[in-house]
Amino acid sequence: MSFKKIGVLTSGGDGPGMNAAIRSIVRCGLSRGVEAAGVIRGFQGLIDGDVISLGHRSVSNIINRGGTILKTARSEAFKTEDGQKAAAAAIKKFGIDGLIVIGGDGSYRGAQDLYEKYHIPVICLPGTIDNDLYGTDQTIGCQTAVNTALDAIDKIRDTAHSMERIFVIEVMGNRSGYIALEVAVGAGAEDVLIPERKFDYEVLCRNIVEGNQKGKISWMIVAAEGAAKAPEVAAKIHAMTGLETRFVVLGHIQRGGVPVGADRILATRLGAKAVDLLVEGVSGKAVGVLENEINVVDLPNACKRENKHVDEYLRLIKILR
Repeated sequence: MSFKKIGVLTSGGDGPGMNAAIRSIVRCGLSRGVEAAGVIRGFQGLIDGDVISLGHRSVSNIINRGGTILKTARSEAFKTEDGQKAAAAAIKKFGIDGLIVIGGDGSYRGAQDLYEKYHIPVICLPGTIDNDLYGTDQTIGCQTAVNTALDAIDKIRDTAHSMERIFVIEVMGNRSGYIALEVAVGAGAEDVLIPERKFDYEVLCRNIVEGNQKGKISWMIVAAEGAAKAPEVAAKIHAMTGLETRFVVLGHIQRGGVPVGADRILATRLGAKAVDLLVEGVSGKAVGVLENEINVVDLPNACKRENKHVDEYLRLIKILR
């Protein structure tokens, strides 16, 4: 099949570095004589026929911008058969020969439906701050999100120490504790709560009280949103220990901001590889990096992976508190 036009969309939650991937896809495509079409607001944009032409200048000065110039959304309509049929019809209507989807596991599953049910050539790129996709050591946006959270927690620690308080900081991670673990180790937190492991309030509070009795004047706890909600954890600690406890929910601040160099470089490399694969007739794949080498896996295998470093990080946090 001769490729004349590649479509690109961003889906699910946004992440720093998505724009760098879009830029790479557009310009690498043009270098191979392939046009680029941008789909606005993900799969919903396909259903609505919200598709624009992207040229060399369309992606100027976006490599350092957070978010995504194509916007992003979660589409309930696309989960239906009628919605998927409409999306597939739009791809044909706009003359798109292959689609590159940048997103997380939900976006991967949507792309897989287009590939398997409607025979649309697709390639997926790992655009999620949770770093929870198989076949890649890093996902686009993850490093920036960790650094953003670390910067905020460093500031909170100043107040925690000055006012001798316990702080519970909630970070993103509904089913994955990757960000929470990285941030807890990097910030020198005393405890971390993650979805992958159960936690015991009795043990948590006993450690806090024992530390307080030994003269430890502040205590930092990082909680992934999928493990526990910071307001509830703070209230429980205060009720069980009598010690003054505050909470901070970092929320969507972690998704925004200027992408760090690692995310820009990763996104650029993966975008170029995605174009190469489609032009060469390869589809139904997800692209990532393993040990800094480009890695390509079958799409059905790419949706979920476990963090192999959970126990190591938990041990370090316990030893170093």
